[in-house]
Amino acid sequence: METQVKYMWVVVFAVSMSIAGLNGVEATHDYYGPCGKHDIEKEAQKLAPCTYAAKYWRAPVSERCCAIIEKKLSNPGCLCAILKTRTAYDAGVRPEVAVTIPKRCNIAVRPVGHKCGRFPFV
Repeated sequence: METQVKYMWVVVFAVSMSIAGLNGVEATHDYYGPCGKHDIEKEAQKLAPCTYAAKYWRAPVSERCCAIIEKKLSNPGCLCAILKTRTAYDAGVRPEVAVTIPKRCNIAVRPVGHKCGRFPFV
């Protein structure tokens, strides 16, 4: 009798772990944010060359910054999320200024009208 109880607990444990595992696999698509699997704070650090231009309206935008922004514009939702990170905030980035960088870089294909919070890209 004792062996049957142990066997039943092993079966119950195995079944519950299988169900939990399957639910975990299905639910992972909801886990990722607007930048996919990338750590959003690390993505924000990659925009370091744009910090000065994202603080001041009339600041010149470096070619390096423009190249980075052009790549990030393939996913404007990710770029917007990056502008709202703790890293960007701590660096003094102003989202209302940062959304003007694509225009200041003369990037032809940009998400005009796509809103980053209350600030639309121009």
